[in-house]
Amino acid sequence: MPRSGPLVVRWHALELAPVEAGARQLATVELANEGTAPWRSRGPADGIFLAYHWLDERGNAIVWDGIRTPLERAVAPGETLEQTFALRGPIPPGRYRLAVDLVEENRFWLSELGNDALEREVEVAPRDASNAVAFTGDAELAADWQERADALHAEGYEAVGGAVVGAKLPELKPYAPEGGRHPRFPHPLVAPSLLPPLEPNDEIAGLPAYRPSGDEPWMFDGRMVIRLRSRSGRRRA
Repeated sequence: MPRSGPLVVRWHALELAPVEAGARQLATVELANEGTAPWRSRGPADGIFLAYHWLDERGNAIVWDGIRTPLERAVAPGETLEQTFALRGPIPPGRYRLAVDLVEENRFWLSELGNDALEREVEVAPRDASNAVAFTGDAELAADWQERADALHAEGYEAVGGAVVGAKLPELKPYAPEGGRHPRFPHPLVAPSLLPPLEPNDEIAGLPAYRPSGDEPWMFDGRMVIRLRSRSGRRRA
Protein backbone atom coordinates (compact mmCIF):
# COMPACT_ATOMS: atom_id res chain seq x y z
CA MET A 1 0.00 0.00 0.00
CA PRO A 2 1.38 3.46 -0.84
CA ARG A 3 2.15 5.50 2.29
CA SER A 4 0.94 8.74 0.80
CA GLY A 5 -0.78 10.13 -2.26
CA PRO A 6 -4.20 11.29 -3.39
CA LEU A 7 -5.81 7.84 -3.53
CA VAL A 8 -4.87 5.52 -0.67
CA VAL A 9 -7.23 2.94 0.83
CA ARG A 10 -6.91 0.84 3.96
CA TRP A 11 -9.28 -2.11 4.35
CA HIS A 12 -10.51 -3.02 7.82
CA ALA A 13 -13.17 -5.74 7.60
CA LEU A 14 -15.35 -7.80 5.27
CA GLU A 15 -18.61 -9.52 6.18
CA LEU A 16 -19.47 -12.13 3.58
CA ALA A 17 -22.21 -14.77 3.75
CA PRO A 18 -21.71 -18.14 2.00
CA VAL A 19 -21.51 -17.66 -1.77
CA GLU A 20 -23.42 -19.70 -4.37
CA ALA A 21 -22.37 -19.91 -8.01
CA GLY A 22 -24.14 -17.31 -10.16
CA ALA A 23 -26.22 -15.97 -7.27
CA ARG A 24 -26.38 -12.28 -6.45
CA GLN A 25 -25.96 -11.27 -2.81
CA LEU A 26 -24.83 -8.46 -0.53
CA ALA A 27 -21.64 -8.13 1.49
CA THR A 28 -20.42 -5.42 3.87
CA VAL A 29 -16.99 -3.86 3.92
CA GLU A 30 -15.25 -1.32 6.16
CA LEU A 31 -12.52 0.83 4.65
CA ALA A 32 -10.67 4.08 5.34
CA ASN A 33 -9.55 6.91 3.08
CA GLU A 34 -5.89 7.43 3.94
CA GLY A 35 -5.11 9.55 0.91
CA THR A 36 -5.33 13.29 0.33
CA ALA A 37 -8.30 13.32 -2.09
CA PRO A 38 -11.96 12.71 -1.24
CA TRP A 39 -13.85 9.75 -2.73
CA ARG A 40 -17.12 10.43 -4.51
CA SER A 41 -19.49 8.53 -6.78
CA ARG A 42 -20.85 11.27 -9.02
CA GLY A 43 -23.09 9.31 -11.38
CA PRO A 44 -23.78 5.86 -12.80
CA ALA A 45 -20.36 5.76 -14.51
CA ASP A 46 -18.42 8.65 -12.97
CA GLY A 47 -16.33 8.68 -9.84
CA ILE A 48 -15.15 6.00 -7.43
CA PHE A 49 -17.08 2.76 -6.91
CA LEU A 50 -16.81 -0.39 -4.84
CA ALA A 51 -16.28 -3.43 -7.05
CA TYR A 52 -14.42 -6.74 -7.08
CA HIS A 53 -12.66 -9.45 -9.07
CA TRP A 54 -12.99 -13.22 -8.83
CA LEU A 55 -9.60 -14.92 -9.24
CA ASP A 56 -8.62 -18.56 -9.45
CA GLU A 57 -6.08 -20.09 -7.09
CA ARG A 58 -3.23 -18.94 -9.35
CA GLY A 59 -4.45 -15.36 -9.42
CA ASN A 60 -5.90 -15.48 -12.93
CA ALA A 61 -9.01 -13.36 -13.40
CA ILE A 62 -12.20 -15.39 -13.85
CA VAL A 63 -14.45 -12.34 -13.44
CA TRP A 64 -12.60 -9.05 -13.76
CA ASP A 65 -15.35 -6.43 -13.87
CA GLY A 66 -17.55 -7.20 -10.89
CA ILE A 67 -20.77 -5.34 -10.13
CA ARG A 68 -20.20 -1.65 -9.39
CA THR A 69 -21.70 -0.21 -6.21
CA PRO A 70 -21.64 3.60 -5.79
CA LEU A 71 -20.36 4.96 -2.50
CA GLU A 72 -23.30 5.93 -0.31
CA ARG A 73 -21.61 9.22 0.63
CA ALA A 74 -18.48 11.22 -0.03
CA VAL A 75 -15.52 9.99 2.02
CA ALA A 76 -13.08 12.72 3.04
CA PRO A 77 -9.41 12.02 3.80
CA GLY A 78 -9.13 10.37 7.21
CA GLU A 79 -12.73 9.14 7.25
CA THR A 80 -13.90 5.53 7.53
CA LEU A 81 -16.83 4.07 5.61
CA GLU A 82 -18.84 0.93 6.32
CA GLN A 83 -20.95 0.01 3.31
CA THR A 84 -22.95 -2.82 1.81
CA PHE A 85 -22.19 -3.74 -1.79
CA ALA A 86 -23.56 -6.19 -4.34
CA LEU A 87 -21.69 -9.13 -5.78
CA ARG A 88 -22.49 -12.19 -7.86
CA GLY A 89 -20.84 -15.56 -7.33
CA PRO A 90 -18.64 -16.88 -10.14
CA ILE A 91 -19.51 -19.86 -12.33
CA PRO A 92 -18.92 -22.79 -11.88
CA PRO A 93 -18.75 -23.72 -8.17
CA GLY A 94 -15.29 -24.19 -6.74
CA ARG A 95 -12.53 -22.46 -4.83
CA TYR A 96 -11.84 -18.84 -5.73
CA ARG A 97 -10.19 -15.73 -4.35
CA LEU A 98 -12.42 -12.67 -3.96
CA ALA A 99 -10.54 -9.38 -4.40
CA VAL A 100 -12.54 -6.32 -3.31
CA ASP A 101 -11.23 -3.07 -4.77
CA LEU A 102 -12.13 0.52 -5.55
CA VAL A 103 -12.32 1.63 -9.15
CA GLU A 104 -12.17 5.11 -10.66
CA GLU A 105 -14.59 4.34 -13.47
CA ASN A 106 -13.08 4.32 -16.96
CA ARG A 107 -9.65 5.13 -15.52
CA PHE A 108 -8.05 2.65 -13.10
CA TRP A 109 -8.44 0.32 -10.14
CA LEU A 110 -6.82 1.57 -6.95
CA SER A 111 -4.81 -1.66 -6.77
CA GLU A 112 -3.14 -0.53 -10.02
CA LEU A 113 -1.82 2.47 -8.08
CA GLY A 114 -0.06 0.29 -5.52
CA ASN A 115 -2.94 -0.19 -3.08
CA ASP A 116 -3.78 -3.66 -1.82
CA ALA A 117 -7.14 -5.17 -2.67
CA LEU A 118 -9.02 -6.85 0.17
CA GLU A 119 -8.69 -10.56 -0.60
CA ARG A 120 -10.57 -13.53 0.80
CA GLU A 121 -10.42 -17.22 -0.13
CA VAL A 122 -13.98 -18.37 -0.86
CA GLU A 123 -15.42 -21.82 -1.46
CA VAL A 124 -18.27 -21.15 -3.90
CA ALA A 125 -21.10 -23.65 -3.44
CA PRO A 126 -23.44 -25.03 -6.12
CA ARG A 127 -26.51 -22.88 -6.59
CA ASP A 128 -29.66 -23.99 -4.78
CA ALA A 129 -32.08 -25.04 -7.52
CA SER A 130 -34.71 -26.62 -5.29
CA ASN A 131 -37.28 -23.93 -6.16
CA ALA A 132 -36.70 -23.93 -9.94
CA VAL A 133 -39.90 -23.82 -12.02
CA ALA A 134 -40.18 -25.47 -15.44
CA PHE A 135 -42.50 -23.60 -17.81
CA THR A 136 -42.91 -26.40 -20.34
CA GLY A 137 -46.71 -26.53 -20.66
CA ASP A 138 -47.90 -29.93 -21.88
CA ALA A 139 -44.75 -30.66 -23.89
CA GLU A 140 -43.12 -34.06 -23.49
CA LEU A 141 -39.71 -33.82 -21.84
CA ALA A 142 -36.76 -35.95 -22.88
CA ALA A 143 -35.79 -38.44 -20.19
CA ASP A 144 -32.74 -36.40 -19.18
CA TRP A 145 -34.28 -32.91 -19.55
CA GLN A 146 -34.85 -32.32 -15.84
CA GLU A 147 -31.45 -33.70 -14.90
CA ARG A 148 -29.74 -31.38 -17.37
CA ALA A 149 -31.78 -28.38 -16.20
CA ASP A 150 -30.97 -29.08 -12.55
CA ALA A 151 -27.25 -29.45 -13.35
CA LEU A 152 -27.16 -26.12 -15.17
CA HIS A 153 -28.94 -24.36 -12.31
CA ALA A 154 -26.51 -25.89 -9.79
CA GLU A 155 -23.63 -24.68 -11.97
CA GLY A 156 -24.97 -21.16 -11.44
CA TYR A 157 -27.39 -20.38 -14.27
CA GLU A 158 -30.62 -18.65 -13.29
CA ALA A 159 -32.44 -19.33 -16.57
CA VAL A 160 -31.94 -22.38 -18.79
CA GLY A 161 -33.67 -23.70 -21.88
CA GLY A 162 -33.15 -26.04 -24.77
CA ALA A 163 -34.31 -27.50 -28.07
CA VAL A 164 -37.86 -28.02 -29.35
CA VAL A 165 -38.92 -30.78 -31.76
CA GLY A 166 -42.26 -31.90 -33.15
CA ALA A 167 -43.34 -28.81 -35.11
CA LYS A 168 -41.94 -27.38 -38.34
CA LEU A 169 -42.71 -23.77 -37.49
CA PRO A 170 -40.30 -21.12 -38.80
CA GLU A 171 -40.05 -19.44 -35.42
CA LEU A 172 -38.85 -22.72 -33.87
CA LYS A 173 -36.06 -23.29 -36.41
CA PRO A 174 -33.37 -21.80 -34.10
CA TYR A 175 -34.36 -24.36 -31.46
CA ALA A 176 -33.39 -27.46 -33.46
CA PRO A 177 -31.53 -30.01 -31.29
CA GLU A 178 -28.11 -29.34 -32.75
CA GLY A 179 -24.92 -28.87 -30.79
CA GLY A 180 -24.63 -28.41 -27.08
CA ARG A 181 -24.33 -25.44 -24.76
CA HIS A 182 -24.63 -21.96 -26.23
CA PRO A 183 -23.96 -19.11 -23.74
CA ARG A 184 -24.48 -16.47 -26.45
CA PHE A 185 -27.74 -17.86 -27.85
CA PRO A 186 -29.38 -14.84 -29.56
CA HIS A 187 -33.01 -15.92 -29.05
CA PRO A 188 -35.34 -16.20 -26.04
CA LEU A 189 -35.25 -19.47 -24.10
CA VAL A 190 -38.36 -21.48 -25.00
CA ALA A 191 -40.14 -23.57 -22.35
CA PRO A 192 -37.45 -22.57 -19.83
CA SER A 193 -36.60 -23.63 -16.33
CA LEU A 194 -36.28 -20.50 -14.18
CA LEU A 195 -35.23 -19.69 -10.66
CA PRO A 196 -37.60 -17.28 -8.86
CA PRO A 197 -38.27 -14.45 -9.14
CA LEU A 198 -37.76 -14.91 -12.90
CA GLU A 199 -40.87 -15.68 -14.94
CA PRO A 200 -41.55 -16.00 -18.68
CA ASN A 201 -41.62 -12.58 -20.34
CA ASP A 202 -42.11 -13.60 -23.97
CA GLU A 203 -43.86 -16.17 -26.17
CA ILE A 204 -42.54 -18.16 -29.13
CA ALA A 205 -44.97 -20.22 -31.26
CA GLY A 206 -47.46 -20.16 -28.40
CA LEU A 207 -44.88 -21.45 -25.91
CA PRO A 208 -43.78 -19.57 -22.80
CA ALA A 209 -40.33 -18.08 -23.28
CA TYR A 210 -37.80 -16.03 -21.35
CA ARG A 211 -35.81 -13.23 -22.92
CA PRO A 212 -32.84 -12.34 -20.67
CA SER A 213 -33.11 -8.70 -19.69
CA GLY A 214 -30.64 -8.18 -16.85
CA ASP A 215 -27.26 -9.44 -15.74
CA GLU A 216 -28.56 -12.82 -14.59
CA PRO A 217 -26.53 -15.76 -15.95
CA TRP A 218 -28.41 -17.96 -18.43
CA MET A 219 -27.68 -20.86 -20.78
CA PHE A 220 -29.16 -22.59 -23.84
CA ASP A 221 -28.37 -26.31 -24.13
CA GLY A 222 -29.39 -28.04 -27.36
CA ARG A 223 -29.26 -31.39 -25.56
CA MET A 224 -32.23 -30.39 -23.39
CA VAL A 225 -35.06 -31.48 -25.68
CA ILE A 226 -38.82 -31.10 -25.42
CA ARG A 227 -41.29 -32.60 -27.91
CA LEU A 228 -44.51 -30.79 -28.70
CA ARG A 229 -47.75 -32.70 -28.59
CA SER A 230 -50.53 -32.41 -31.13
CA ARG A 231 -53.85 -31.06 -29.94
CA SER A 232 -55.19 -34.62 -29.90
CA GLY A 233 -52.46 -35.54 -27.45
CA ARG A 234 -50.60 -37.72 -29.93
CA ARG A 235 -46.91 -37.17 -30.46
CA ARG A 236 -45.97 -35.24 -33.55
CA ALA A 237 -43.58 -36.86 -35.99
